[in-house]
Amino acid sequence: MNIQTLNSINDIAADEWDGLNMDGNPFTCHAFLSAAENHGATIASMGWYPCHMLLREQSGTLLGALPVFLRTHSFGDFSHDWPWASAYDRLGLQYYPKLVSGNPYTPTSGVRFLVAQDADREIVVKMLLKAVLQQVKTLHASCWQCLYLQSDDLVSLKQAGLLIRQGTQFHWHNRGYRHFEDFLATFSADKRKKAKRERRRIVEQGLTIMVRHGDEIEPALWSSIHAHYRETFLRYGNHPAFSRDFFVEIGAALQQRLVLFLAFDGDKHVATAICYRDRETLYGRHWGADTNYHSLHFELCFYQGIDYCIGQGLQRFEPGAQGEHKLSRGFEPADTWSAFWIEEERMRAPIADFLQRESQAVACYQDEMNEHSPFKN
Repeated sequence: MNIQTLNSINDIAADEWDGLNMDGNPFTCHAFLSAAENHGATIASMGWYPCHMLLREQSGTLLGALPVFLRTHSFGDFSHDWPWASAYDRLGLQYYPKLVSGNPYTPTSGVRFLVAQDADREIVVKMLLKAVLQQVKTLHASCWQCLYLQSDDLVSLKQAGLLIRQGTQFHWHNRGYRHFEDFLATFSADKRKKAKRERRRIVEQGLTIMVRHGDEIEPALWSSIHAHYRETFLRYGNHPAFSRDFFVEIGAALQQRLVLFLAFDGDKHVATAICYRDRETLYGRHWGADTNYHSLHFELCFYQGIDYCIGQGLQRFEPGAQGEHKLSRGFEPADTWSAFWIEEERMRAPIADFLQRESQAVACYQDEMNEHSPFKN
């Protein structure tokens, strides 16, 4: 078997890459990675250097792949490792560059090791893991971060010496609801009343909500969709990495896997929530509005997504990082998992100790959040 490194996702054919088993995850597919690279989101000037790893048989047959980026800072990867970089600096060590396997600008869980359907997953993961750890040495990186991975690979990564980090997001789970009212019936009376009141406010303000997929958006509408996305980032002093052309391209490529919840005041498009989906999960990613409408954020970013999941038979809704306000609207604390290979021996023990103490704090936090659940039981 041979290891190959790609400095561009476009150096491999889309059908070959997408032939690997990625559970339909929209952020790992060739179209998303290619659009991000083509439209300037994952390029050198943004601190993203693609160096994806492929595993092939001698015959050239693709057995597996691992998306990897060399990073020169931590903006946009949601690794939450700023204190580590400061600790390295205090010791006179270089933290950057680092290697990251994760979805660019997207803290969503998913498969990181992509394996061909008929290949031995254990062997492929072992070979790719060995190759990426060698790449850490070759590129003089401080670490390799495998972010927001599915729990299936935790055991093998821990056995290989990686440190495991537990985090928390708020996710919604479909428990066989037939419709939205069926879901609200599981709330306590006061929480159910509050949710219904928030939804009524949308009608009272004369707003209309439409659900569209990526292949159902006319060209002119993409401009206001992108303006909403861009304005939210700029308002908080962040950089809007994705361009209008990125969304146009990804909409055409992903089609039904890009889901947009659009609010209209009369004929005017006033707000947007951008989501992605696979076979089981809806992923909430971006939101923006022209002006402030009461409860519109809750409607577009939470209630519409839950309604969509119930109607489509999706089992989970991940609306993004953080946000305790999601709890009262039916989202529950959920574990997220990341794994870290720390190359510098002097830093392994301190970081391991930090992660252990952090994990205890996460468990306490989740217990506290569960006490405020809106559900009856």
